[in-house]
Amino acid sequence: MSLADILDPLQQPLVTVLDTPVSWTEVLGFGSGALCVWLVARQHIANWPIGIANNVFFILLFAQAGLYADAGLQIVFITLAVYGWWTWTHGGGPGTTTLPVRRTTRTEWAWLLAAGVVGTAGITLLLSRATDSTVPFWDALTTSLSLMATYGQCRKRLESWWLWIAADVVYIPLYAHKGLYLTSLLYAGFLALCVVGLRSWHRDLTARTARPLEVAAA
Repeated sequence: MSLADILDPLQQPLVTVLDTPVSWTEVLGFGSGALCVWLVARQHIANWPIGIANNVFFILLFAQAGLYADAGLQIVFITLAVYGWWTWTHGGGPGTTTLPVRRTTRTEWAWLLAAGVVGTAGITLLLSRATDSTVPFWDALTTSLSLMATYGQCRKRLESWWLWIAADVVYIPLYAHKGLYLTSLLYAGFLALCVVGLRSWHRDLTARTARPLEVAAA
């Protein structure tokens, strides 16, 4: 039995939404993706293995839809997930196993923005010349934003949620344009969960920074 024989059932239509067949891959990507974002918002370590499973489903889905940068992005996400998994459990410093929420520094912003601009330009050029992508710029832009956000998520930077929100605002119409209506709906849900995650991490950061002040006042 070949790999294609194993994967073929996942790509078969399960239901039809707006006269468009929805595959098992898209449904499983929907479920695992929503669970992953919810776990990230709660700072639960299980978000990383769930996220890796979600990446595998999306590799299949995006490659089939011709979103090649997004398909390749999932491989990078898996690598970053392993890094993020380790960082969340070992990156808190001596005496702690929990990585605290922090703000993105100016230096990090400078590197992130520079990498985002260069990445978007480079991926757009690559997709335009080497693939049959019909949306090279938008595919490249969401790829760069997602990588920037994932770095921030790995380091528990509060502003990573704003980068995810920006990416989702583009993803929603992009996936609808490619006929991936369930995935577009999923990213609308992601957008809502990102707002919840942003508020949750902000409360955590505020509470943590307020504790030293309370101790000093006492």
